[in-house]
Amino acid sequence: MMRLRLLIVTGIVAVSAPARAQSSDLVPVVSKPVSRTADLPAEIWPYLSVSLHAKVPGFVERVLVDRGSVVKEGELLINLTAPEMDAQIAEAESKVQAADADRLQAEAQLAAAQSTSERTQEAAKTPGAIAGNDLVLAQKQVDAAQAVVNSRQKATSAAQSAANALKVMLVYLKITAPFDGVVTERLVHPGALVGPAADPGLLVIQQVSRLRVVVPVPEEDVGGIMRGASVEFSVPAHPHRTYSGKIARIPEALDQKTRTMPVELDVMNRDGTLAPGMYPSVKWPVRGQGAEMWVPRTSVVTTTERTFVIRDRAGRAEWVDVKKGVSEGDLVEVLGNLKAGDMVVRRANDELREGTALQARAK
Repeated sequence: MMRLRLLIVTGIVAVSAPARAQSSDLVPVVSKPVSRTADLPAEIWPYLSVSLHAKVPGFVERVLVDRGSVVKEGELLINLTAPEMDAQIAEAESKVQAADADRLQAEAQLAAAQSTSERTQEAAKTPGAIAGNDLVLAQKQVDAAQAVVNSRQKATSAAQSAANALKVMLVYLKITAPFDGVVTERLVHPGALVGPAADPGLLVIQQVSRLRVVVPVPEEDVGGIMRGASVEFSVPAHPHRTYSGKIARIPEALDQKTRTMPVELDVMNRDGTLAPGMYPSVKWPVRGQGAEMWVPRTSVVTTTERTFVIRDRAGRAEWVDVKKGVSEGDLVEVLGNLKAGDMVVRRANDELREGTALQARAK
């Protein structure tokens, strides 16, 4: 009797009641593009920058500007003097005069030879008056005189070119500004010897009315770069002010050492509050190439083994592995086997086992 009672009890334990459906809030997976900003460090460069050097050897006679001077294109900045160049020009002009005198003499000899040849040819019209050999010699004298004239003309032209070249070099004794800008460095003083072999540089001029902001964009963010887009930034010198520049130059290549792409913004510095060398903080726009999937933060469950969301598939719970991306408000970007419109549990946890029946909770 006791044995039968135990069997009955055991049979009752073995019979399981059907599982009750789990009541849960369900929300749809949202599809939208990533749109956020990242704080990136950058550096301000002058739009134009040049170090001026002396092209001809000479001494600094006058320096008309100093560090901080605002200059205009073509403005005289430095006067150089080169006394030996005056002597070289005088010598070259003397050679031109000598070559010209030789040319005139050769032309006179040619005229004489041509006159003799013409008289010989006229006399040869009388039979027996002039030997045929005399006609040939007269013509050869004309040809020889013409060759001398050609040679003298070339010598005169070469001497004149050399003299002109020296005169042109006088222009290089006046150092002028190549563009509108500011003198940021002065490297010489009057009396200094300068030239191609001994010139450490004269002045450094930078254009600061227009600037370049160079932003090293990380590799993962280069896909959203849009030429012409406006980007905001700030500098420590003026922390309460926001500046903006337009994306102007995209190198289309990454720096091999830093794995970043140096993108340039064009910035107009009309009030002069920005300066080359500043390190601004740029609010870089990060945009994805397409729409991404978004779910509430509370829908993502992270355990020691996996990260997943719980999707409603035909009324039962299905764990779908995902990777979390960027966050935006109460939503988080997820990468996984999801599509827009899929219904997921709003407040998910690992106690809601896979295969459990789901019942949408009435709102």
